[in-house]
Amino acid sequence: MKFQFLVPRRHFLSAALVATLSATAAQGQSAFQFGLIGDMPYTKVQEREFGHVIAELNRADLAFVVHVGDFQFDSRPYNQNPSVAAMPCVDESYRNILATFQTIRHPFVMTPGDNDWTDCWPLQAQKTDPLALLAKIRTTFYPDGKSLGQRTMPVESQTQTPQFAKFRENLRWSIDGVAFATLHIVGSNDNFGRTPEMDAEHRERKAANIAWMKEAFARAKSDNSRGLVLMTQANPGFENYWPAGARGRYFGPFVGRSAAPPKPDSAFDDYIAALQDELEAYDKPVALLHGDTHLFRIDKPLYSKKTNRLFENFTRVETFGWPDTHWVQVTVDPANPQLFRFEAKMVAENVVNRRAP
Repeated sequence: MKFQFLVPRRHFLSAALVATLSATAAQGQSAFQFGLIGDMPYTKVQEREFGHVIAELNRADLAFVVHVGDFQFDSRPYNQNPSVAAMPCVDESYRNILATFQTIRHPFVMTPGDNDWTDCWPLQAQKTDPLALLAKIRTTFYPDGKSLGQRTMPVESQTQTPQFAKFRENLRWSIDGVAFATLHIVGSNDNFGRTPEMDAEHRERKAANIAWMKEAFARAKSDNSRGLVLMTQANPGFENYWPAGARGRYFGPFVGRSAAPPKPDSAFDDYIAALQDELEAYDKPVALLHGDTHLFRIDKPLYSKKTNRLFENFTRVETFGWPDTHWVQVTVDPANPQLFRFEAKMVAENVVNRRAP
């Protein structure tokens, strides 16, 4: 026997109307892509490989490209073997990398990394002042009101807040209802713990970063944004902030015990706490894109203190970095409930495992 379910006409029309409205809305939602790179170019070899990355980026249809810091070699390995790379932390390095970035045909945004200024102090070939280099980066890579790149886009800077007027590198913009913001948080413990002057710089910048992060979430809420993307250099070590059970599951098989190693002192504690607080009150998709530790990964590494469960709406992506010279394509798709898709783009000319010996 075949059963037929009769639906009242008014319900049928209501369902049809909903379907029509949904289809109309979907037609107005178009996906777009942007490129994510970082921790390159370090060495002379990687400079050539970086040219292949830029060629791929320029062939792609991208809304913009973001570099999450470390555009030059660390001064410490450079000291050991100066022949492997161009000298970092000097005027020529900044001029050359700016010229290279300007060959990218898309709007281009960068947030600084530790190699770019704070880790320049050990350079032996030439005396450097990291704070002076930071000032140089701000004036070199951050034109007023717009991005770098052959095609620019408008951006808003934290300089518009009088209290944080020097932090022109903290940027934000919006594309098709999705909010984006950069945060100047760097590796090497965020420039904390070396000298009193550096500690003072760290504290001032941390206050600016946390204020900018909170403002990014507040703006995303007030604008009814579809989601939020945060971009920074540092890997803050999310694993240090996991609940005991999650840390045991992760570290146990590798260290031979059920508990994780002790948590080190970290300058990132306040950043993680602020991010957790904001995520407790925000339920739309959030992505954090960073570099620093050069390990490509996509995961959900942040836990709620209220539930001890991971934030399902939060995704971390770490891009490729030296010696692996590839990039990540991020698709923003309003038709996708997760909003973001991430794809590793392996540059054929830079693949090493298939090269002839």
